[in-house]
Amino acid sequence: MNTLKVGDPIPEVTVNDESGNTVNLRDYTGKKLVVFFYPKANTPGCTAEACNLRDHYSELKKQGYSLLGVSADSETKQNNFKNKFEFPFPLLADVDKKVIEAFGVWGEKKFMGKVYDGIHRKTFIFNEEGKVERVIDKVKTKDHAAQILES
Repeated sequence: MNTLKVGDPIPEVTVNDESGNTVNLRDYTGKKLVVFFYPKANTPGCTAEACNLRDHYSELKKQGYSLLGVSADSETKQNNFKNKFEFPFPLLADVDKKVIEAFGVWGEKKFMGKVYDGIHRKTFIFNEEGKVERVIDKVKTKDHAAQILES
């Protein structure tokens, strides 16, 4: 896994959000951006993480952050997830894993003795220049907004 590191530029990647809108990550240059990766929509850990960000969204916005959630789920699954929990931020449907691979978050995982390939739960914080300012490798799903805001 060749993960983006502090100082790396935001990748030139375009993907659809949950509503089928085209999102180019470079369009966020000039803004502070949080890109959080989660394994699968509507699973307990991913729901806890996204709901924590939803619940603290106004604080994150006050600090100038835009948020993008990313998984390999389809537009339909992302749309259902967003609507069910009323997330105020876009969820990218990266079914072709273009964003996932550009950020280097796809790789070997271990769970209950099984080894498989999947998305690593990581968060990347970009500054206004479009450079990685911080990477959160150990995401606390129930307290993720606090991790982002502690910079």
